[in-house]
Amino acid sequence: MKSINLILLLISLSIGTVFSQHINVIPQPQKASVIEGEYVINSKTKLISDQQNQANASYLQKILQDEFNLDLDIKNGGSKGIILKVDNNLTDNLGDEGYHLEVNHKSILISAKTDKGIFYGIQTLRQLISIESTGKLMVKAVQIEDAPQFKWRAYMLDESRYFHGEEFVKQMLDEMALLKMNVFHWHLTDDAGWRMEIKKYPLLTKVGAYRKDTEIGTWGSGKTSGEAHGGYYTQEQIKEIVAYAAQRHITVVPEFEMPGHSSAAIAAYPWLGTAAKDIDVPVKFGRHYDNYDVTKPEVVQFIKDVLLEMFEMFPSEVIHIGGDEVGYKVWEDSEHVQQYMKEHGLNTPADLQIDFTNKISKFIEQNGRRMMGWNEIMGKNIHQGFEEKKHDKDAETSLAQNVIVHFWKGDVKLATEAAQKGYGIVNSLHSNTYLDYNYKHINLKKAYSFNPIPKGLEQKYHENIYGLGCQMWSEWTPTNEDVERQTFPRIAAYAEVGWTSKNRKDYDVFRKNLESMLERWKGLGINFSTEFE
Repeated sequence: MKSINLILLLISLSIGTVFSQHINVIPQPQKASVIEGEYVINSKTKLISDQQNQANASYLQKILQDEFNLDLDIKNGGSKGIILKVDNNLTDNLGDEGYHLEVNHKSILISAKTDKGIFYGIQTLRQLISIESTGKLMVKAVQIEDAPQFKWRAYMLDESRYFHGEEFVKQMLDEMALLKMNVFHWHLTDDAGWRMEIKKYPLLTKVGAYRKDTEIGTWGSGKTSGEAHGGYYTQEQIKEIVAYAAQRHITVVPEFEMPGHSSAAIAAYPWLGTAAKDIDVPVKFGRHYDNYDVTKPEVVQFIKDVLLEMFEMFPSEVIHIGGDEVGYKVWEDSEHVQQYMKEHGLNTPADLQIDFTNKISKFIEQNGRRMMGWNEIMGKNIHQGFEEKKHDKDAETSLAQNVIVHFWKGDVKLATEAAQKGYGIVNSLHSNTYLDYNYKHINLKKAYSFNPIPKGLEQKYHENIYGLGCQMWSEWTPTNEDVERQTFPRIAAYAEVGWTSKNRKDYDVFRKNLESMLERWKGLGINFSTEFE
């Protein structure tokens, strides 16, 4: 009888282990096993770190102070405590961002091949710490092996339409870090405003960063706020934010829109425009169809000058040049542009755009960087449903190869074809990733179900799909609270899409785990949506 009971006990424990493979962490780790025991963190616990991990140790020390009111000492060496260890002998499949996390009753060990992996292990540990009714801090014993599914896990904030400020950006970076997102795509220039200081061209911020009024409500509402709006970041502020992000292993990828969406710059320097007209920074949102006059050497030099200052502010390998929704009519109506196209054998405005884009790509590459742009830069007309674009012809010119194509609109086959041609792809299909869309269009489950890899793409091309971005366009979210409502909680779904392999994803588990995250955001005063199902 005793042997039967023992067998039943072993079976029940085995079943319990199977059902515990998903743990209360977002994004869900790739492998996790809950085992018997727990580790208690108290004032006597030591943070043990070598010199290579001092930054991570200090970061964890501050997290424990701020979130759990616990002040721990950092020491070198030891086998009992919270141990951070860079181990070059770990298996290669962990990559630069993977980590091991082992918890037993004696210690918590986070090991990785790089300090970046250690950092992500810390984010998992933060979510595993529970506060008992007695006030005790406890972590259940667990073994985790984890690494991301995709290398590009981005959140985009549009500050051209509305300036949101340094404090808000840092808050977003903090939440991105907890969710293991690693790219902050910063949309800093557009028709509605220019938000970064360029010292060679001071009018970009003196004029281009401010507008007299703002359309409100929705597209074509005819209503305005009746108030001026403006603001920009100094170069010193930008460098501070970039450093803050780097401490959280987040790369800031700036976007400098060209050759369209350039009204704010043209308002500052009218000679940049093709129409050569004095304009104000637009009050209305939407497509504004004067473009940089890319046939003029002085305009191309302006763009290069701006990029050179951006290289000093942003160490990112990738620079985003926009390239979307370029209105060709102003080029078609310009005699000197048409003459330039004829002289250079460019048969369509799309070819003129690609010719210009390739030159900028070469300049960016010569400066040790890599260009990225929305998928219009490939020369395909993806806007045939719009009256002003339906007659645009596709380009005959090929886009330079060393370019990352940011797919957002059009037939998904375009993304597949680009991947097959060897282009790097970031998939941000608007119908699945645009955070300005309301929750009826993209609810939490739809966000969670997004797969950046196009259906049917052969396995050998999967490496060209770098990952995904979720985009917070801000035409109709003027306040920080509005942005928070649209971003949270969907950002957590996109974080798990980017990190967790498809066979480890489970929406019901994610939805349950989200409750802890909602409590966190509530405590921080983040205005998350409660109508996301």
